[in-house]
Amino acid sequence: MTQKKILIVDDDPDQRLTLRLPLEAAGYLIHEATNFEEGLAASRELDPDLIILDVMMDSATAGFQLALSMHSPDPASEYKEFRKVPIIMLTAIHSTTSLRFAPDEYYLPVEEFLEKPVTPEVLLATVQKYLNG
Repeated sequence: MTQKKILIVDDDPDQRLTLRLPLEAAGYLIHEATNFEEGLAASRELDPDLIILDVMMDSATAGFQLALSMHSPDPASEYKEFRKVPIIMLTAIHSTTSLRFAPDEYYLPVEEFLEKPVTPEVLLATVQKYLNG
C-alpha cells in the first residue's frame, strides 16, 4: 500500500513539528511549506492526498486564499486537479478574534476546522476520517 502524502502549510516551525511527529508515527508521508506561494508550489510538486493549512501566515488571510485557490469551482482554474484534495484548516483565529469561521463550499472550501492547539488524537482521527474513509 502506498503511503498517503500530507502537506502541512504553516509558518510556525514548532507547529509543523507538532503535527509532523504523530502523523509520521501513524505512517503518513509528510511534506511542509511555510506560506501561500510555497503551499501552491508544493501542491503541484507533491500531489498531496490531504492538506493541513494554517490561516495566518505571510498575510492574515493566506490560508483562506490558498483554500480558495485549491478548491476553486472555476473549470479554468490552474488548480482544478486539486479540487477534491481534503483541506483541514488548523487555526487559533477563533481564540484571537471574535470572528467565527466554518467550512463553506464557496467562501471557505475546507472540509474541517480544528482549533490550535490540537491533540494528536484529534489530529489523527480527523486525518483518518478523510484519508481512510
